[in-house]
Amino acid sequence: MNRGESPFGHHFAPAPGYLAACTSGLPSIATARAMRDFVDEWAVGRIDPAAIGESVERCRALYAGLAGVDAERVAVGSQVSQLVSVVATSLPDGAEVLCAEGDFASLVHPFAQLAARGVRVRPVPLEALPSAIGPETALVAFSLVQSADGRVADHAAIVRGAAEVGARTLVDLTQSLGWLPVGAADFDFTVCHAYKWLCAPRGTAFLAVRAGLDDTMTPVAAGWCSADDVWASCYADHMPLAAGAGRFDLSPAWPSIAGTETALRLFAGLDPAAVHAHDLGLANGARAVLGLPPGDSAIVAWADPDGRDLAAMQAAGITASGRAGNARIAFHLWNSAADVEALAGALRR
Repeated sequence: MNRGESPFGHHFAPAPGYLAACTSGLPSIATARAMRDFVDEWAVGRIDPAAIGESVERCRALYAGLAGVDAERVAVGSQVSQLVSVVATSLPDGAEVLCAEGDFASLVHPFAQLAARGVRVRPVPLEALPSAIGPETALVAFSLVQSADGRVADHAAIVRGAAEVGARTLVDLTQSLGWLPVGAADFDFTVCHAYKWLCAPRGTAFLAVRAGLDDTMTPVAAGWCSADDVWASCYADHMPLAAGAGRFDLSPAWPSIAGTETALRLFAGLDPAAVHAHDLGLANGARAVLGLPPGDSAIVAWADPDGRDLAAMQAAGITASGRAGNARIAFHLWNSAADVEALAGALRR
């Protein structure tokens, strides 16, 4: 392997300058092939819904392994906000939901819609979450890694603070699972859309529910896939819910499933510590270029209110993003030292 190559790069088509895993992960070569194979089968009428259902169960098991929980604790959906809405049904009237200022809307919006029930959303700075938990707090909802700037929450302190007052925790792993080796086991509820750091196609999301909490929530979007035996539960005369978290399943987005299974299988075969070290090492290389101190996140963000740095990167062929007045880049499996060098050239620092 050359100095400028990634040890994981052979899984991906070349994508020089793609510094945007925090916006959308890239499909591996195998994932792209699985997606094309699905379309080819669909085009000639060989769709097999039963086989797709079996693939959903493999996705559930693979995700559970990556998240460190039992498969029966995992529900499969299509978007984070809908899965968060199910968690919202567990809140009593008048409950306080504590969240981080500036957290992603899909995590916070579902709770803001419960004002008619007296539910209050109280945002505080991310670093203040552990100390802001009080006797009225019913739920602490936060992203483990913040979308806008990549900050990593002190999840251990938040969990301790929630336990002291009997509050539950809901954690969004969308910007962390796949590079940061922290799973779902320490939290009451977690959600994750797999299309970012797990490099799956957009359209498959997961909810993990701690054992004993299923009955606290209402499966507001229950359908034929919310049963253990979906083919025996298609019609209104027999609609049992699944025994575990599968009761919160949504009907899967079929074109996404084959790609999701292939993507999750790739990550199941990787060493999480090696991925973390690779991603963080490159991110800290970029911080050095930018004159920033080392950090603990694979996402690098810096103030760029006029968009000048973002424009310079884009002009140099670098795919990056702008969020909340920041320029934002990220490093993942396909990236290498060559991308850090390209960043330095684009910004001339």
